[in-house]
Amino acid sequence: MNFEGLDPGLAEYAPTMHSALDPVLDAHLNPSLLQNVELDPEGVALEALPVQESVHIMEGVYSELHSVVAEVGVPVSVSHFDLHEEMLWVGSHGGHATSFFGPALERYSSFQVNGSDDIRQIQSLENGILFLTKNNLKYMARGGLIIFDYLLDENEDMHSLLLTDSSTLLIGGLQNHILELDLNTVQETQKYAVETPGVTIMRQTNRFFFCGHTSGKVSLRDLRTFKVEHEFDAFSGSLSDFDVHGNLLAACGFSSRLTGLACDRFLKVYDLRMMRAITPLQVHVDPAFLRFIPTYTSRLAIISQSGQCQFCEPTGLANPADIFHVNPVGPLLMTFDVSASKQALAFGDSEGCVHLWTDSPEPSFNPYSRETEFALPCLVDSLPPLDWSQDLLPLSLIPVPLTTDTLLSDWPAANSAPAPRRAPPVDAEILRTMKKVGFIGYAPNPRTRLRNQIPYRLKESDSEFDSFSQVTESPIGREEEPHLHMVSKKYRKVTIKYSKLGLEDFDFKHYNKTLFAGLEPHIPNAYCNCMIQVLYFLEPVRCLIQNHLCQKEFCLACELGFLFHMLDLSRGDPCQGNNFLRAFRTIPEASALGLILADSDEASGKGNLARLIQRWNRFILTQLHQDMQELEVPQAYRGAGGSFCSSGDSVIGQLFSCEMENCSLCRCGSETVRASSTLLFTLSYPDDKTGKNYDFAQVLKRSICLEQNTQAWCDNCEKYQPTIQTRNIRHLPDILVINCEVNSSKEADFWRMQAEVAFKMAVKKRGEISKNKEFALADWKELGSPEGVLVCPSIEELKNIWLPFSIRMKMTKNKGLDVCNWTDGDEWGPARAEEEHGVYVYDLMATVVHILDSRTGGSLVAHIKVGETYHQRKEGVTHQQWYLFNDFLIEPIDKHEAVQFDMNWKVPAILYYIKRNLNSRYNLNIKNPIEASVLLAEASLARKQRKTHTTFIPLMLNEMPQVGDLVGLDAEFVTLNEEEAELRSDGTKSTIKPSQMSVARITCVRGQGPNEGIPFIDDYISTQEQVVDYLTQYSGIKPGDLDAKISSKHLTTLKSTYLKLRFLIDIGVKFVGHGLQKDFRVINLMVPKDQVLDTVYLFHMPRKRMISLRFLAWYFLDLKIQGETHDSIEDARTALQLYRKYLELSKNGTEPESFHKVLKGLYEKGRKMDWKVPEPEGQTSPKNAAVFSSVLAL
Repeated sequence: MNFEGLDPGLAEYAPTMHSALDPVLDAHLNPSLLQNVELDPEGVALEALPVQESVHIMEGVYSELHSVVAEVGVPVSVSHFDLHEEMLWVGSHGGHATSFFGPALERYSSFQVNGSDDIRQIQSLENGILFLTKNNLKYMARGGLIIFDYLLDENEDMHSLLLTDSSTLLIGGLQNHILELDLNTVQETQKYAVETPGVTIMRQTNRFFFCGHTSGKVSLRDLRTFKVEHEFDAFSGSLSDFDVHGNLLAACGFSSRLTGLACDRFLKVYDLRMMRAITPLQVHVDPAFLRFIPTYTSRLAIISQSGQCQFCEPTGLANPADIFHVNPVGPLLMTFDVSASKQALAFGDSEGCVHLWTDSPEPSFNPYSRETEFALPCLVDSLPPLDWSQDLLPLSLIPVPLTTDTLLSDWPAANSAPAPRRAPPVDAEILRTMKKVGFIGYAPNPRTRLRNQIPYRLKESDSEFDSFSQVTESPIGREEEPHLHMVSKKYRKVTIKYSKLGLEDFDFKHYNKTLFAGLEPHIPNAYCNCMIQVLYFLEPVRCLIQNHLCQKEFCLACELGFLFHMLDLSRGDPCQGNNFLRAFRTIPEASALGLILADSDEASGKGNLARLIQRWNRFILTQLHQDMQELEVPQAYRGAGGSFCSSGDSVIGQLFSCEMENCSLCRCGSETVRASSTLLFTLSYPDDKTGKNYDFAQVLKRSICLEQNTQAWCDNCEKYQPTIQTRNIRHLPDILVINCEVNSSKEADFWRMQAEVAFKMAVKKRGEISKNKEFALADWKELGSPEGVLVCPSIEELKNIWLPFSIRMKMTKNKGLDVCNWTDGDEWGPARAEEEHGVYVYDLMATVVHILDSRTGGSLVAHIKVGETYHQRKEGVTHQQWYLFNDFLIEPIDKHEAVQFDMNWKVPAILYYIKRNLNSRYNLNIKNPIEASVLLAEASLARKQRKTHTTFIPLMLNEMPQVGDLVGLDAEFVTLNEEEAELRSDGTKSTIKPSQMSVARITCVRGQGPNEGIPFIDDYISTQEQVVDYLTQYSGIKPGDLDAKISSKHLTTLKSTYLKLRFLIDIGVKFVGHGLQKDFRVINLMVPKDQVLDTVYLFHMPRKRMISLRFLAWYFLDLKIQGETHDSIEDARTALQLYRKYLELSKNGTEPESFHKVLKGLYEKGRKMDWKVPEPEGQTSPKNAAVFSSVLAL
């Protein structure tokens, strides 16, 4: 190569720069066109390469101005000059985008667009940049923030996009269609079919859309209809690039040869006026890219991948002298773009380097660019560096504020001594139960600390409150050492012992011998179980909540109604509040109030449960009031009207709301009165340390008719003034709810003191009665004696009692309120007559107490007076009884126990008083709000769900299920929280907390009729909670199936599917399935046992193992199911067939002996084969049966 006339300094680089190009260059090239750029001697530029002063750029001749590395070693896949700002954008094969500002190519922003796919096209808009990858379109701000992320179908392979106007985008690729996207709504508006698939390049003029195909064709399409108007068959092999300017279309590509595809050196040029080809243009390089650069002529720039660039006129002859060379760091040029001003060219090579060529020293990328916004620089005061190795360095170089105080460095050494933290003592329970083997001791974990964490006490004594809230740490009392623990056994925190079978062999009957249902405690935030029970045993609340149903996905009133329905159906079996607590966790107000506890806080008892449950009490009443406020229930209330019967009020407001007048009296004499209402009251205790005796009624009146001095705005004075705030009652509630607010030792001491005074008075009165030997029935009742039983209460029953069982309230004419403790022996006229005069008696119905137990972190329990209607439904008897509800432990108690509060371990938190004869005021009929319409067809939540993906056929009106109809059911689950377990000292595994499951798919198939076996429900359940394991091998659920953005399944809410199953249960269908007990448990449904036909138990012998559905299907039906994953349609249909087989073998249950022989043969065969199904030669399943073909036909 001839280097005469070039800078002599480049002579030593000549072989490395151009040796690869020597064989294809003309020997008589003009050397002045070979521009001078100084590169890194290693051949890889790691920083921006500034133009040396010695390089002279001639006006009108393109020369290299700068080179910069976008991403070292990663090929550049696309480059694009920003149409609005002076920036150059490049995308890499690694999915990374980088922008450079101005002709100096200063790095502006850099961010990852896609984690795996290359960036295939970039388009700049006014507010951001569009990036196209294989099946994803992402719109991002120039700084890197995502504006929207549009996921295409995973089968798409997109290559090109075209902005047709400011808000419409066309996207094409290797498939046989082009998508039209609305950028304002980010929705697909049109899908245009393409006869020739593989649209990799798109251009637009004012006449046509131009689409370049991988087959070598270029099609011209109408701007409005997108129909093909004309087609050019440019190349026999493939199309590489094309461009359009004026009436000319030029294209380059590959032609088919005997040895394969070869780069064609003839450019195809077409006249768009006559729609025919003109003379091809022969060039001297292998064209890979081409662009029109219309300045003073319609020049074409033709670029080869090896770095050669030739300019020529499209209708003239190509001159070899018009070739210049780009010096790529890598072996190939990968991308090429021209700026809007035509003053700059950008090249990207295979080593991640970007080269900028311009025709002037100070080019601009756009004719009119807007100003670019830059990040503010970090303003940090610069301090002089200090060399710490220099002993004589003056430390005064560091500015220090002037102070006259003594510095910490002046502390005398004599007053300092190291004080390491002492290790906490070993738990006495561990030392007591430890067994030694040699010098190593083993003991069971008492679970008084979080695993692998040892807290240190930084203070020997804590002066703050809560000294009363912790008792001396002691082990849970064993039968032989009850004195070690002051908490009574039934009040201790109950836990479920899990085994290999989970909960199946746990004896709940040991803890609950009644027919009422407990609640399981292992669910997150189950601390509110006791309050759920309190609300359930309020008969008007139970009935009116179950009558509520709305369209809101997460409605606490709906979920509480569903839970109450489960408690109604249960016959002593515990229920779960899973769905209710799930809805509870989604409500922002609950999180803002701190009502949602982390698992670790709940297990360790870090949260103050008394405060927590009182906040929860206020929250649930407010939330239920809001959820039910929109529904008009004019027939619910049959009592005296007032404002509670208005259609805008809810039934919760009618029951709990108390109307008040808040008066504010300024010292200027101005009085302001505001009407308000409250759903509960908080006790306000007198500040009295003299030990004065206060009745509970006195404290309650003080709390209801609260009077306090505070600063408030006075309209008359026009400023904040000291005012007297008073509260007067206008209407009393039917249910009086009281938060006790015993949150410090001060309040605890007040309760303790008043209980002691009341005890002394009761003992004194008891002594007087014993002396006289003559007493009235009222005297015994006042002391707490059961009605009609003349038994003197024991001393123990009189201890720690301050709370009355009944209180009497009277509204006075001057808006005052009289409150007094009430006993049944006091005079009481006809109930209605008294109420007309504003006199009401409230009976204690429930107390919620906080059990202080440092061993377990404490717990919450409830004492509830269960009414006659509940006993009538459950036990067929009519009486009232107090019960202790401690999660799933339920035990009848004496009524004195409900009001006895030993403040060392049993602290009152919430009190519920109800008006006498409350039930007679309300219509307590429960009308099931769930209608048959829930089974009809519904829209899917998934964006991509299509009719072709439908896997079920909804029930028609003539197929509605009847009582006794069979329905095949199967459900699949995902894991939200992993199981927590520990290894015991003897090597056995103990489950501390089971894994938390969530239902992901529910399938119901028809059990009879001409469409037997065809599913009518196949719902995937959308979840907002994080899934830790999709259990794909066992559930068939894959990541993305439950995401509405990308799922192609029929996606619904849990509430929607739950209503369908509830309707089927209420109508009386019989469910057939395999392992339905677990399915219903996770779905959170209580199904009567006579409505469940479980093949697990139908094909089971006592004291033998349970048999899998897969083995039963193979043995009885000769079906091979559950090959790679489980499919709920397949499983539900197989369970139905197994039930039919069971009826056939047992002669409808009339020949148990013959069926017993069949089971013996089943178990013998299973033992021989180790309960494994032989590997199938040809996989068969119910899906291949004739019944499945009928689904496809329908």
